[in-house]
Amino acid sequence: MAKCPYCDFNSHVSATIDQHRWLRAYLSELDRVGVETSGRVLRSIFFGGGTPSLMDPEIVAAILGKIRRLWPAANDLEVTLEANPTSIEAGRFRGYRDGGVNRISMGAQALNDEDLRKLGRLHTVAEARKAFDIARATFDRVSFDLIYARQDQTIDAWRAELSEALAMAVDHLSLYQLTIEDGTAFGDRYARGRLRGLPQDDLSADMYALTQDLCDAAGFNGYEVSNHAKIGEESRHNQIYWRYGDYAGIGPGAHGRLTLDGHRYATEALRQPGAWLNAVEKNGTGENPMDAISGPDQACEFLMMGLRLREGVDMSRYQNLAGFPLSSRKINDLTDIGVISVSDGRLRTTDRGRVLLNAVIRDLLPD
Repeated sequence: MAKCPYCDFNSHVSATIDQHRWLRAYLSELDRVGVETSGRVLRSIFFGGGTPSLMDPEIVAAILGKIRRLWPAANDLEVTLEANPTSIEAGRFRGYRDGGVNRISMGAQALNDEDLRKLGRLHTVAEARKAFDIARATFDRVSFDLIYARQDQTIDAWRAELSEALAMAVDHLSLYQLTIEDGTAFGDRYARGRLRGLPQDDLSADMYALTQDLCDAAGFNGYEVSNHAKIGEESRHNQIYWRYGDYAGIGPGAHGRLTLDGHRYATEALRQPGAWLNAVEKNGTGENPMDAISGPDQACEFLMMGLRLREGVDMSRYQNLAGFPLSSRKINDLTDIGVISVSDGRLRTTDRGRVLLNAVIRDLLPD
């Protein structure tokens, strides 16, 4: 295994893992969170970060068994597992399915070998296709990721690649523009002037517009800035984030948002895997002390997450959280330039506004 040079997620590389020791720690943390949130209805589970598809299927089944004992589950419970093409085997996937996983999210990232190499991926296009075929044959719901606006990528090349992806797709695609993050290998190269061939802003915007057009034409609705799905196949788990619902984060570096005793808290686990594991075993928790989130800060988070969705945000909920409404002057100014719209009490970004989403959010937030 290796860490991809564009990734700023909390991921680590290890030669050996004692899976049963980790299982005991996860089960212990689930028990702890289960006491805090007893009786709540569980709507989604997401195995993400690193490469969950390296876990033995019986480990996944044991975690899911514990979760079902702790919380009542919705009839349409969504259980997603992230997978890299290098770690997909038919037998292993059948084991995940039999253990309770019902959706796969696969990190393909590119459909040509040269760009996979540039992105630091360890699989080939042929391996990605084989992995996708295995996933599609095993699960009814399969999503995969692609990154565009890559080095030296032309709009015609992206059109051909996305058309190929749409022909393969089952029900969901996550399509991300390559972003250069501080603290990553790509970020370091960019700072030294050694990351060449990145597209100019106008080309990136054109690629974004083309993405929306091709996906819409293929019946994959752009329900979120970077996510496209057939109607009814949207990621229920990610919608909880974007709609500012409650979720528990368990595992190294995991974040959560939980409402407890009428207060909303931000939770964060220790980032370093060994430190998290030792803390769970010695202290009964791998989580840092919880931080209460003020109403205005909740409102800001709600706005930043919700405007990513095509459905937008409920303005009255913003006001209830913040204690004051969004600025009518700012809303009018942004409406006049065509980047937002307001109807039925909801504020939404327009097609043009979604291209400029960060700037729109920055303008709407309180001074």
